[in-house]
Amino acid sequence: MKEKLTDGLYGLAWGSVKKLPEPVAVRLGRTIADLAWRRRGTGVRRLEANYARVVPDATPERLRALSRAGMRSYMRYWMESFRLPAWGTQRIKDGFEPKDLHHLTDGLASGRGVILALPHLANWDLAGAWVTTKLETPFTTVQERLKPESLYDRFVAYRGSLGMEVLPHTGGAAFGTLARRLRAGGLVCLVADRDLSASGVEVSFFGDAARMPAGPALLAQQTGALLLPVTLWYDASRVMQGRVHPPVEVPETGTRAEKTSSMTQALADAFASGIAEHPEDWHMLQRLWLADLDPAKDPARVAGDAGPAPGRHDGDHARVRDDARTSGPGEGTSA
Repeated sequence: MKEKLTDGLYGLAWGSVKKLPEPVAVRLGRTIADLAWRRRGTGVRRLEANYARVVPDATPERLRALSRAGMRSYMRYWMESFRLPAWGTQRIKDGFEPKDLHHLTDGLASGRGVILALPHLANWDLAGAWVTTKLETPFTTVQERLKPESLYDRFVAYRGSLGMEVLPHTGGAAFGTLARRLRAGGLVCLVADRDLSASGVEVSFFGDAARMPAGPALLAQQTGALLLPVTLWYDASRVMQGRVHPPVEVPETGTRAEKTSSMTQALADAFASGIAEHPEDWHMLQRLWLADLDPAKDPARVAGDAGPAPGRHDGDHARVRDDARTSGPGEGTSA
């Protein structure tokens, strides 16, 4: 019953929000964000605990302000995502201004294949729609299986309407397909700042241990594709900003595991640089650091969360929690 209700709510949002005038949708998103922030549910407390690691010298007042801005940023992401299929081509082209784009365009022109790896910053769906529209370049991504299946199908159809090829995140089949796309000179985009499996790579992230997916580094090693970190942020305008970072090179020496570790750490460092500059646009309302997986050491639970662990950011979007927050709609993951 809950799964059917969630599917129905997503369907209602996609069907109704995209019909609203943009100023109305903006106000609605901000109102929902502020209501969720004032309720201080699990997700809001988790967001503040994560921001405390990103901005370690922040006062409690600063963390509260950051979490409020973070919820507003997150709801802006949702409102934009619900409305993206109804945006015209020019609106999508005008909605994103990436810096250092030459890293991507030169890589595509080389024919070697390109992997874009992103954290959960700002609106990665808008960035993807911009790539397929402005650059006229299709790409492949991966999406976690959702329940009910009808909700998963909604997200696949949504991303497909934006020009993306979406693969299910199941077993090793996705990895093989991604590798074939890259060997053919194609583009792969993966949201890669949170590991969904037990096989992630441990990295140092803002001075403490976290685990991130190995897929981007392994694909680059196996296919020779260029691995490019990307960070995104919102500014005061309605135009999203972004940066394509320099390539993460495959180390010349070391075992496969050592190379993967080094490359994943380089991705983590690039992600951290963008998150540190725009923490309010990092939509991470789940546990990320290994220390936080121990309830006794979890600052969000110490602050009053006696409830269950938050849902996974990349798979359990279907669980609409008490803070009106789940995760990005089926965002791509590493293979």
